[in-house]
Amino acid sequence: MVDQKKEPLLLTPGPLTTSSLVKEATLKDWGSRDQDFIELTARICRRIEDIAGVDPDRTHHVCVPVQGSGTFAVEAALDTVLSRSATVLVLINGAYGHRIARICGYIGRSFVTLETAEDQVPTIEQIEKKLSAEPAITHLATVHCETTSGILNPIEEIASLAHQKGIGLIIDAMSSLGALPLDVTELNCAALVASSNKCLQGLPGVGFAVMEKTVLAGSEGNATSLSLDLFDQWRNFEKTGQWRFTPPTHVLAALDQALVELDEEGGVAGRGTRYQDNCQTLVDGMRGLGFETYLPDDLQAPIIVTFHPPKDLKFGFEDFYNRLRDKGFAIYPGKLTQADSFRMGCIGDLSAKDMKNAVTAVGAVIGEMGIEV
Repeated sequence: MVDQKKEPLLLTPGPLTTSSLVKEATLKDWGSRDQDFIELTARICRRIEDIAGVDPDRTHHVCVPVQGSGTFAVEAALDTVLSRSATVLVLINGAYGHRIARICGYIGRSFVTLETAEDQVPTIEQIEKKLSAEPAITHLATVHCETTSGILNPIEEIASLAHQKGIGLIIDAMSSLGALPLDVTELNCAALVASSNKCLQGLPGVGFAVMEKTVLAGSEGNATSLSLDLFDQWRNFEKTGQWRFTPPTHVLAALDQALVELDEEGGVAGRGTRYQDNCQTLVDGMRGLGFETYLPDDLQAPIIVTFHPPKDLKFGFEDFYNRLRDKGFAIYPGKLTQADSFRMGCIGDLSAKDMKNAVTAVGAVIGEMGIEV
């Protein structure tokens, strides 16, 4: 684990604390047209396909990487999958659902929304009612783990309904792929989107969409952006094995190492178990200090936890944040629209011991601030 004396541990949803070997992987310069880098890219894509449950013969889905943050990849997937005549139903219970809707507006795609409270998941009955009221809907887009609150949406139920209705499914799995089980074949999704710097524990700078090949093959001409055209990106990889434009070589080298570490940890199951231990340790410890979680336990994903701040008027987040960072822990402010909050992440190269130390630091900080929780 990272030496806490050298740099603060990042209790955030990403970027996050990475291992020393992941950092060291960035120390080599790569030629993007060299064969060893072409092989590195192909190896990363195969590993991501495996994590996403792509069938062994790889005839149905394919991983298409794209430069940029996770939002770049989400926009690329939407812009590539959705034709100009498509209408997408966007499920919203946090900021990242809202972001999907905003992207659809930017790229000129027709969309309707179904919004639920930030501490509630959409029900199948609500979705069915919306689909019945809007017969033009051709696709459904949803966030798996919404890190606005840390809520886990019922992706299997949503996917089953979409498949039953013959609707294309686009999943933002940014904060779940690598730690929670996902199988694109069982989910029958058109695209599953994630990035390097969340549960895969790489560095920020590259995203990817695991896409159904028949959807991808029929998407030529859909994209409104050259840089984010995943059809064109895929076609170039198929022809040359190379990126169309300059790739983030160092980020990809770090991701290659991060994926080795995921395998060594026992894959998705092993990493998910550690994150669950981290989450439980954090929640138990913070509740022991008197803090309340925003979500009930049955909706809480082991990725990031939202806490209500103390009602004591002496509490100020900026002061709390700075004091906690001085003790070696960086957290995130709240992102909720209806309630004051702050967030503490459970992911990255962190252990349950690190979470215990974080709770101890929180206890010391509120004591210094003279706060009653």
